[in-house]
Amino acid sequence: ITDMKHICTMIRSIVLCLNTSASVKNSDAETNEQKLYKIANELLQTEKAYVTRLYLLDQVFCAKLMEEAGKGTFPVEVVKNIFSNISSIHTFHSQFLLPDLEKRMSQWNTTPRIGDILQKLTPFLKMYAEYVKNFDKAMELLKLWTEKSPQFKAIIQDIQSQEVCGCLTLQHHMLEPVQRVPRYEMLLKDYLKKLPQDASDRSDAEKSLEIIATAATHSNTAIRKSENLKKLLEIYVMLGEEEDIVNASNEFIKEGHILKLAARNTSAMDRYLFLFNNMLLYCVPKFSLMGQRFTVRTRIGIDGMKVLETSNEDYPHTFQVSGKERTLELQASSEQDKEDWLKAFRETIEIFHQKNETFKLASKEVEAVSVSKAELGKRAPRWIRDNEVTMCMKCKEMFNALTRRRHHCRACGFVVCWKCSDYKAPLEYDSNKMNKVCKDCYSTLSGAQDSEDRAKKKGILEIEAAQFSGNSIICGFLQYSEKGKPWQKMWCVIPQTEALVLYLYGAPQDVKAQSSIPLLGYTVEGIPRSADPPISFRLTQSKSVHSFAADSEELKQRWLRVIRVAVTGEVLQQTSGNSSEGNGIHIAGSEAL
Repeated sequence: ITDMKHICTMIRSIVLCLNTSASVKNSDAETNEQKLYKIANELLQTEKAYVTRLYLLDQVFCAKLMEEAGKGTFPVEVVKNIFSNISSIHTFHSQFLLPDLEKRMSQWNTTPRIGDILQKLTPFLKMYAEYVKNFDKAMELLKLWTEKSPQFKAIIQDIQSQEVCGCLTLQHHMLEPVQRVPRYEMLLKDYLKKLPQDASDRSDAEKSLEIIATAATHSNTAIRKSENLKKLLEIYVMLGEEEDIVNASNEFIKEGHILKLAARNTSAMDRYLFLFNNMLLYCVPKFSLMGQRFTVRTRIGIDGMKVLETSNEDYPHTFQVSGKERTLELQASSEQDKEDWLKAFRETIEIFHQKNETFKLASKEVEAVSVSKAELGKRAPRWIRDNEVTMCMKCKEMFNALTRRRHHCRACGFVVCWKCSDYKAPLEYDSNKMNKVCKDCYSTLSGAQDSEDRAKKKGILEIEAAQFSGNSIICGFLQYSEKGKPWQKMWCVIPQTEALVLYLYGAPQDVKAQSSIPLLGYTVEGIPRSADPPISFRLTQSKSVHSFAADSEELKQRWLRVIRVAVTGEVLQQTSGNSSEGNGIHIAGSEAL
């Protein structure tokens, strides 16, 4: 009897274990099915939100701008080029893909699959290729016409202020189509991980993923370029939309809370840093119901910046950031946080200096390497180095990493933008193969020249730096700052032909000056202020203040000798054999200075 009881107990235990195991398996199966449903539902919900954004772009932003363009306020083509094929993308998603997804989710219990629906998307991915390809151009046009047309800007700002925009800019919303295809790829990969190998939907889902992944590669390239712009826009809002930082040449590096050690007492104040490739924004947090908001206390340029580890018995994890504008004693939250900041600062400073090397021979080389018209296309040119110029050598527009990248003309070797290099011509030195050339070389090689181009006159700033430098009274690199802005290295030239004007270029081979200063009537102050670099001087006139800093006291005095004469209206000349550093400068009819 005892043995029988023992056997019955064992049987009951085995049955209980089997039931428990079956229950666990059923639970796992239900959990997996729930996960598949959750992924499919996420696809539907994000698609609904996406269609709402597409409607905003197509039927609100684009429609309002087209309506105003129809009145002749600005060109209709500008609006079309900005929004590209957004209308076609909106139509497909709102009238086809979204209704199909909604219908499928309502029938999920009987038809639990999405692979077949996503396969319908694949033939339409070409629309995204067109949109992504046009994205850089769209951002450039948007920036240009926002600055150029008050009506254009007013319409955009009015829509952006509405609740439907969610406090986001037009640029943010235009990123949505760029980011959507990688989103499909991510959800489909997750879906396939949970989908059983023998599921009927696996074949369709795998085919869809293969095609979508290929398309996502192109979108990911655009996303990497646009993520920086998106971050700049976010910081722009956090700074109260008062700081001019939304520029594709500004690259975000790092941000975070930091403590500032006070010089006059032992307190540490809460501060916030935004580090970019060319400057540091030292900010004070301020109270806001709209999320994080900051006030910029100081801009410190990366040029001339130094970072040092410091030792403080009362405050651990400290370091010092010293720039031309200000020196800060800072305390990180931990030793790791300190190391992260030091690494970010040091790498940023190193990269900045690599990109801003002094090219003292640049102005002397340009004539030696230029290809004559007679040799154009017959002899391979010497390519101008990318970092020798800051703007297109044809249209004079500034280069940046996002919307106006550098290209080389295969005929003359000049560095030009995409607009000025959108031509092809056969080159004899390359066996008459078709090569990318600039507009001017295309005109010369093909014999066709736009009459409008021939009639176009150069603007006041459109004189090549090398042309001036080779025939100047004085030229060279100086640090320059206007109205307290960050210092930047400029190629400065006072030409013999315009002896009372100081031209400021970004680099020695730029074909257009960034600005010019008519020197007549300015007051020259040679004694540095406490906040300025030690070897500096200023030009002041009414509310206008231009600050300069030289690499040595000797170079500063050379510039001062020239400028002090020019502000009086005297005509300056350069003696024969004078170097570009300003030796042998004299006033016409006077003794040498």
